[in-house]
Amino acid sequence: MENSDQNLNELNRLLQVLPDHITAKINSLTNKSSLLEVILDLGRLPEARFTGENITLNQEPITSDDLDNLVQKIGFIGEDNRAGIEGTLHRVSVIRSRRGHIVGATCRVGRAINGSAMTIEDLIQTGQNILLLGRPGVGKTTMLRETARMISDDLSKRVVIVDTSNEIAGDGDVPHPAIGSSRRMQVASPKHQHAVMIEAVENHMPEVIIIDEMSTTEESDAARTIAERGVQLVATAHGNTLENLIFNPTLSDLVGGIQSVTLGDQEAKFRGTQKTIQERKSWPTFDIVVEIKSWNEIDVHDNVAEVVDQWLRGYAIYPESRVTDENGELVKSKDTVRQNQQQNGSWDMQATKRTSSTAQIAPNKSSLAPVRKLDYKVFLFGVSKDKILAAQEESNLTLTLSNELRNSDIVLTTKTHYRRGSNLVKSAESTGTPVYVLRKNTFHHILDFLSTLAKEQGIDFNPIQRSQLSSPDTNSSDILQEALKEAEDAANEVLSGTFSVLLNPQRSYVRRLQHIQIDRMNLSSISKGKDPNRALLVYRT
Repeated sequence: MENSDQNLNELNRLLQVLPDHITAKINSLTNKSSLLEVILDLGRLPEARFTGENITLNQEPITSDDLDNLVQKIGFIGEDNRAGIEGTLHRVSVIRSRRGHIVGATCRVGRAINGSAMTIEDLIQTGQNILLLGRPGVGKTTMLRETARMISDDLSKRVVIVDTSNEIAGDGDVPHPAIGSSRRMQVASPKHQHAVMIEAVENHMPEVIIIDEMSTTEESDAARTIAERGVQLVATAHGNTLENLIFNPTLSDLVGGIQSVTLGDQEAKFRGTQKTIQERKSWPTFDIVVEIKSWNEIDVHDNVAEVVDQWLRGYAIYPESRVTDENGELVKSKDTVRQNQQQNGSWDMQATKRTSSTAQIAPNKSSLAPVRKLDYKVFLFGVSKDKILAAQEESNLTLTLSNELRNSDIVLTTKTHYRRGSNLVKSAESTGTPVYVLRKNTFHHILDFLSTLAKEQGIDFNPIQRSQLSSPDTNSSDILQEALKEAEDAANEVLSGTFSVLLNPQRSYVRRLQHIQIDRMNLSSISKGKDPNRALLVYRT
């Protein structure tokens, strides 16, 4: 809870530096304790800002004398045009003209709020690096200050705060008690913040470093250096969401950075994407990103590397929403869904992009049959290895794939390659090695090839034929019909221009029928993933 008496006393110290007529007006307000900031601009009416409300404090415009008196009371103003009031958390920021004269001031109220970091307490205890995001004024620094106190006092860790503008621990040589037993390093100039960050690690042996408002490439590089040295980082940066940070050229390295990558033809076809894509450049500096929405609501991304990868691939991401209700209880949910519309989705083993029913079908005997080995060594020429491996798994038949023609029992090729009369085929025929010719390099024809070998070896195997698609037995199930309809719809999507479509997971019997259905439409398909999440990926041949 907020320490009301202490915050009220500190608020009075801020009011003492303001012009008397403004102080009197603020003291007369009933919501004085909710004051956010006071705006003093030369030639304009003074204004007090509250959450959702602005109040004009006087009908007389601010004069140069008002601003001069304010500056004399607050003392030293740094290179960042900020000053503080010793022993408090308040901040006064000035606006200068082109000649260097002060023509405006923002007097911002600083508060220490106990419990403001309760929503991320469990994340802090993990020891992972945490980055707090949020728009100006949403409470990033307040949460960071309370985080420093929790780590130093409750977890008894060595904490060093790099306090560039004296905003975390207040102005003056003695830090504000709100940071607990944390130590504070002041920064002479904002442009030296990255150097002080490194100095803190090298000289003071911290277990945790706290940094406010990371904003430059040098600070981003320094943060990565600190993280690689095994020191926990907790920092803030401006930005509403993780997506803002991903595409921020200055700070994107904090979440791994992005780079353009050109894929080969086969890899692009396999992924179902264009050849030039965006990928994460390196491992993120911060393991967890917290998006602060308001004083009592945050969104958490607890695996930044995975989230960034999913986002760049065009898939939806699911941040964990945390809300503190009116009873002070923390409510967690994952109802929020975000989709990157700028990237084309590519195949992902964990993704199920289809939204139709995923009801499971009871396994039949074929899906539970033992694996049977065919005593043949097969040399592939122009036949997809992935498809023959998929056909083996679907049929529960295995054979040995040979890399050398001389050690092979059979050469498997397609009609197109056979008609070309290649030297390899001629060599096989001259040595008496059987050459099995597929009409097409498709799953269905490879399955027929395995059936032929099984019969020659005396293994009872009867693969699903195309005619079975219309048999009463296989059409009796509504779920089976739905699976076949899904395959047909996916094929139509691909024919309409979609790169690839991943179907819902099905058992092997149904997937086999879906393969045949896709083959009939002159498209390619391959099974991906592991049971029970194994599913068909449909793509152009």
